[in-house]
Amino acid sequence: MRTRPTIAAAALTAAVALLLSGCGGSDSEDSGKDKIAGADTGASASAPPSPSASEDGVDRPEIKLPSDVKNVFEGGATGDPVKDAVLADNERRINSIDEAIVVDAEKHPALEFYSKDAALMSAATYIKSFYDNNRSFTGETRYYDREVTLAKDGSATVTYCMDATGTYPKDRKTGKVDRSVTGSPSDYVFYNTRLEKNAEGVWQTTSVSSTDAAKRCM
Repeated sequence: MRTRPTIAAAALTAAVALLLSGCGGSDSEDSGKDKIAGADTGASASAPPSPSASEDGVDRPEIKLPSDVKNVFEGGATGDPVKDAVLADNERRINSIDEAIVVDAEKHPALEFYSKDAALMSAATYIKSFYDNNRSFTGETRYYDREVTLAKDGSATVTYCMDATGTYPKDRKTGKVDRSVTGSPSDYVFYNTRLEKNAEGVWQTTSVSSTDAAKRCM
């Protein structure tokens, strides 16, 4: 129940431009319009959370989802520390995108922390679609059948399924939740993502492909 709209190339370019240069605000009179991922959408803006060191010593921006939004990541540790680190940063990327959608703030630093290149453009497009339609969402999303493949060039591939049948559309301004919407095959999505480890030790997602109504995820 989290619609994945198709957006034209021009809109994608605008989304990325706003994400990279407009999230922190602007001096122009239109600075409050058409922002994404950290725009001031009428709700009280909050300061970006301060980074905190994780167990691996990386200073990471804090990601906080509201109590009515929950992501469930199935599958435990793989036993391979590298694969576990890749999965952990994949989870953080997913959470960073959802935070940008459901939490109104001046900035969402975790977005660029865990995504770059085509994956950052993809995230920007997806997030902007919610703001453009005055939408958010609530509920639980399940991620499962997650697999990591390590490549010889040092990159990694993560494939996984998403089940969004437990989420519902939410009006950004009124906060009203539409629970009349029922799940559909399009709520089952298969993802194939590529990640690269940067100099800070963060596995950033660089590209994403997805298949809606994926039979393998149903």
